Amino acid sequence: MAMSGGKDDGSPMMEMNTTPLIDVMLVLLIMFIITIPVATHAVNIDLPVSNPPENLDEIDPVKNKVVLTQDGRILWNGEQKTDGELLGLLEQSLALPVEPELQFEPEANASYDLSANVLNIIKGSGITKFGFVGNERYATFGKTDINPLNVNAAN
Repeated sequence: MAMSGGKDDGSPMMEMNTTPLIDVMLVLLIMFIITIPVATHAVNIDLPVSNPPENLDEIDPVKNKVVLTQDGRILWNGEQKTDGELLGLLEQSLALPVEPELQFEPEANASYDLSANVLNIIKGSGITKFGFVGNERYATFGKTDINPLNVNAAN
């Protein structure tokens, strides 16, 4: 192994080897990044208090469906509900011995804000059996050969 301590005339070496310094700095940087706590983002929303419905016939013990319409309505198994009524129904479905499945199906042009609001209500209620349905209708989204807005264009 050859080592160099400077020039042959005995003068000191004027250049510092920065490779070990960079290695140590990279290790410290990685350690710092690992020790940073994971940032969590929470949106706290005060939801209205709901009045529980009088009849429990609105809750299917097997599966329930929430549909968001284009005109901003929330449908629970085909019946229009408000945010408070939806929360009450979700809480009642959790009280059943076996939690029913909740299916979420927004229509094609449903409001994104309404979807986010309803998803926050569902998440806050503690529902665990949840699924999106009807997504197969949008499998051809963005393809040029299918134009759902102008069906009679080919005729």
